Amino acid sequence: MTTMTEADALAGLRDALGLLKDREQVAERLLDSSAKHSFDPDKELDWDAPFEEGKWFWPPELVSLYGTPLWKRMSEEQRILLSQHEAAALASLGIWFELILMQLLVRHIYDKAATSAHVRYALTEIEDECRHSKMFARVISRGGTPWYPVSRVHQNLGRLFKTISTTPGSFTATLLGEEVLDWMQRLTFPDERVQPLIRGVTRIHVVEEARHVRYAREELRRQMLTAPRWSKEFTRVTSGEFARVFSVAFINPEVYTNVGLDKREAMAQVKASGHRREVMQTGARRLTDFLDDIGVLRGVGRQLWRSSGLLA
Repeated sequence: MTTMTEADALAGLRDALGLLKDREQVAERLLDSSAKHSFDPDKELDWDAPFEEGKWFWPPELVSLYGTPLWKRMSEEQRILLSQHEAAALASLGIWFELILMQLLVRHIYDKAATSAHVRYALTEIEDECRHSKMFARVISRGGTPWYPVSRVHQNLGRLFKTISTTPGSFTATLLGEEVLDWMQRLTFPDERVQPLIRGVTRIHVVEEARHVRYAREELRRQMLTAPRWSKEFTRVTSGEFARVFSVAFINPEVYTNVGLDKREAMAQVKASGHRREVMQTGARRLTDFLDDIGVLRGVGRQLWRSSGLLA
């Protein structure tokens, strides 16, 4: 009797995006790319160079208050200071998210063959995320801003999510955390208005995260075709709820207090800002189009995504 391998069982499966790619071949290519294009931030970046006068820490158009009445009243110096604190808050959010992601990846490979390329790449990605978290922590310390943890409620929701998440739910959340920030960072690293250190940090993150996104997308496509129906439905709902959490956590209100603004007024103006809504939806559009194609954005889950503000 011939034993059917997993690859044989999945051969010929297709979704709206076409045929699934072989899991091992994808992982081998990503491992090759990792060997050629990985960075040590401690050696790659000039951490001792002074910040340049008048340069931003985040492109002004991506700062939360951009274009609001409050923004128009702020001095250029205060706007740049806000960009610095928001960059630190996003780095803090990134650390929180990557700690969750690393745990989800370990869960994903726990019962899989450690000799497979798929598992070896997951371990490689965990190495990348460890370096990214240390890099983000160092850039926060270098700027002299506070660390901006997510709220206690969101910390506990994160604990719950990483405990109960299904595999497709884990990869959907992974993409949510990676792709919106990736879109913003792709605008940041070539922007000469931005501090060189910040540009260097975002360049490293963009290059290495491109592999992580590819890995997560390919695995999520596979999961949405092969997971039990209950798991798919659970993924749709939990991903929508995670989108709601993520969209709120994306702005830490304490940044406004720390630059001398009234945080209630600032949050109200951000909520009413058409520019900010467009920024977040544009940043998420590549992801939401993908999730729509593979069947994640359906039913209650789609309604939750809409209420998050990330889906038009």
